[in-house]
Amino acid sequence: MINLRKVSKSDYRFLYNLLKERESTTNISHKKMPTYSEHVKFVSSNPYFRWYIIEYQGKKSGSIYLSKNNEIGIFIKNSSQGNNMGQTVLKLLIQKHPRSRYLANINPKNKKSIKFFKKNGFNLIQYTFELSKDN
Repeated sequence: MINLRKVSKSDYRFLYNLLKERESTTNISHKKMPTYSEHVKFVSSNPYFRWYIIEYQGKKSGSIYLSKNNEIGIFIKNSSQGNNMGQTVLKLLIQKHPRSRYLANINPKNKKSIKFFKKNGFNLIQYTFELSKDN
């Protein structure tokens, strides 16, 4: 049984540990791992339209969000991957929040996510380049 539950303060540590599991090729929104206090500040700022904890068989297994710009982000714990959970929670999110259009911003090096979103009907619409003084 898969359930989506809104993120609460009790999830801050879980979300931080989930963020630590990400490989550098999956990151698109940050270059380095934030401190725990930076993370708490971010999560408590309610940065997304909706942000859910994915619960599978009663255990926290990942998170999924829908941004204010209809962007979807999914991350499932490494130990919980491989059972079509991503596809199921994507469908649940779309059912809960019908829109005419959804987006997924993916690091071009993240082949696994590209394959996932293509498999679920998403189409590539752009590559975005950045010039930064930090590069």
